[in-house]
Amino acid sequence: MTVQWGMLSTAAIGRVVAGAIRDSAEASFVAVAGRDANRAAAYAAELGVPRSYGSYDELLADDAIDAVYIPLPIAMHAEWTIRALQAGKHVLCEKPFVPAAAEAEACFDAAEKAGRLCVEGLMWRHHPQTVLAQRLLADGAIGRLAYIRAALTVDVPPGDIRRTGALGGGAVLDLGCYCVSAIRLFGGAPLRVSAEQVVDTAPGAGGCDLRLAATLALPGDVLAQFDVALDLPRRDELELVGTAGKIILPDPWICRQGHVVLERDGHAERLLAGPAGEDVAYRIEFEAVSRAIAGEVEPPFGRADAIEQAATLEAVRKAAAFSYG
Repeated sequence: MTVQWGMLSTAAIGRVVAGAIRDSAEASFVAVAGRDANRAAAYAAELGVPRSYGSYDELLADDAIDAVYIPLPIAMHAEWTIRALQAGKHVLCEKPFVPAAAEAEACFDAAEKAGRLCVEGLMWRHHPQTVLAQRLLADGAIGRLAYIRAALTVDVPPGDIRRTGALGGGAVLDLGCYCVSAIRLFGGAPLRVSAEQVVDTAPGAGGCDLRLAATLALPGDVLAQFDVALDLPRRDELELVGTAGKIILPDPWICRQGHVVLERDGHAERLLAGPAGEDVAYRIEFEAVSRAIAGEVEPPFGRADAIEQAATLEAVRKAAAFSYG
């Protein structure tokens, strides 16, 4: 079965995703919707997508579409996820799903009522290099896990959507979602959270965080720290430190290198982990979700994971806001 996908938005990431699944036997983009019909038509033509719509509601009314990919601004995720589910579509919503646990619960309530799948789109978790790191940790390759360190920083100008508070901007939502998902994936749900932030004073930022650093206490006396920023040079970092070694993912979030590094006893071993590339990571994600929609496998990440992710992001933001001043 090839799942027929529609896309709500003409965002740049859609070009990457559409290209990634162009030759897939399991997932196919058949329609795109934007707020401007001409722009949506041009975008669809560029991507080789057969149908376009000048409103999101028109796409949701298309009975030939099985599932919807939502890469809209964060502030619009919950509304359009619920509307898509109510229209009978399965949903893959781009990260971060929603900024608060209550919104995540509302989305999954709608999914359960509609009998449809709802998945948060953190594509890096599906890539073979992430799976390899999980296996190494589970097999005791670095002993007992003791510390997780993650970072993701980019440099974007004021006025960028990621620095626009009204649209759900801020470093911890746009970037910290990756770091938090990694900390939870490898270390479990946090028990305590502390954080410090630098508030973005640029016009339109609306008081959202420009930079943020957090420390999380995890089960089993594991500590985790991450930092994110929207005004620093690009950094993509993730390392898992154990009592007998360390696992490093040199490019954890975009998966462009396709390997992990295992350090033990003063020696570093480079372990290949499948094909590399952002497009590969998206293809793996879409095919995994499409197989779940087709009933071939269980959903890769579901309700409990998404709610816990949103709750952790919410806790980090509250801790940072409390400490600022």
